[in-house]
Amino acid sequence: MSEIRIDSLLPAEMATRAEYLGVRKAEMPTFTMLMLSILAGAFISLGAIFATTVAAGGMSVTAADGSVAFSTGLPYGMTRLLTGLVFCLGLILVVVGGAELFTGNNMIVMAWASGKVTGRALMRNWAIVYFGNFIGSIATAAMMFFTRQHTFGADAVGITALRIAVAKCDFGFAQAIALGVLCNALVCLAVWMTYSARTTLDKIAAIIFPITAFVAAGFEHSIANMYFIAYALFVKDFDPAYVAKVAEKVPRLEVLTWKAFFINNLIPVTIGNIIGGAVLVAAIYWVVFLRNKKD
Repeated sequence: MSEIRIDSLLPAEMATRAEYLGVRKAEMPTFTMLMLSILAGAFISLGAIFATTVAAGGMSVTAADGSVAFSTGLPYGMTRLLTGLVFCLGLILVVVGGAELFTGNNMIVMAWASGKVTGRALMRNWAIVYFGNFIGSIATAAMMFFTRQHTFGADAVGITALRIAVAKCDFGFAQAIALGVLCNALVCLAVWMTYSARTTLDKIAAIIFPITAFVAAGFEHSIANMYFIAYALFVKDFDPAYVAKVAEKVPRLEVLTWKAFFINNLIPVTIGNIIGGAVLVAAIYWVVFLRNKKD
C-alpha cells in the first residue's frame, strides 16, 4: 500500500504542480475562463471594499459643529497593517473559492517556458482573464456606488476612497511600474506557496503575510485598482453634491479622472505586475527547478 503524505509539498514538487496547473488554466474553455475571471474581479473588489472600510478608521472626520465625529487614533503603520490584513479576503476567495486572476496567472509562464503551453495560449488566457477581471471589478464598483457606503462613518468611507484613488492617479509612470513589480512579486509568491498546501488552512496561511505586506507597503495591484479608482470615479462623477461637501478634505481631487486612471495607473501598474510575477517569480523558479527537467 502506498504511503499517504500529509506534509506540504517541497519546492521542486511545487514547480511541477505549477506547471500542471498552468496547462489546465491555458486549456480552459473560453466561457468558463471568462466567468471565473469575472468572479475573481468581484472577489478582489470585496477585499478592496473591506480594506477601504478599515482604512477609514484611521482618519479623523470633523462634524459640522466642529467636533470630531469619527476617529480611532491609530498610527499610520497600524492602519496600513490592518488594511492589508483584511484585503487578504480577495485572494483567499480567488484561491479557495476557485477563480481566475490575471496577476496570479502570470505563473503560467512556468508551463510556457517548459514548452507545455504555447505563447498564443498564454496570451489568450491573459487577455480573457484581464478583461473578465475588469468587468467584475467595474460591476462591483458600480453596485457599491448605489449602496451609498461612501456616506458611512460621517463620510469617512467616501473621503478615504477618494484619497486612495487620487494618490493612485498621481504616480509617475516609472514609479507606478516599480510599485507594480513589487506588488505582483509578493502576490505570485503567495500563489506559489499555496502550491505546497495540502489543506484549505494551509492555503489561507500562505496567502496572509505576502498580501498583507504588499498592501501595507503601498504597492500597486492592477486588478484591485480597477475597483479602487473606478469606485472613486463613480462617486466623483455621479454624486456631485457629496463631492462638493467633502472636496476640501480630499487634496488634488482634480487629478482623479478616467484618463489618469488608465494612463497614470492601470497601464504602468499592469506592466509592472507582469514583470514582478512572470519574471521575478515564475521565470526564476522555472530556471531553478524545471530548466533541466526531463519529461
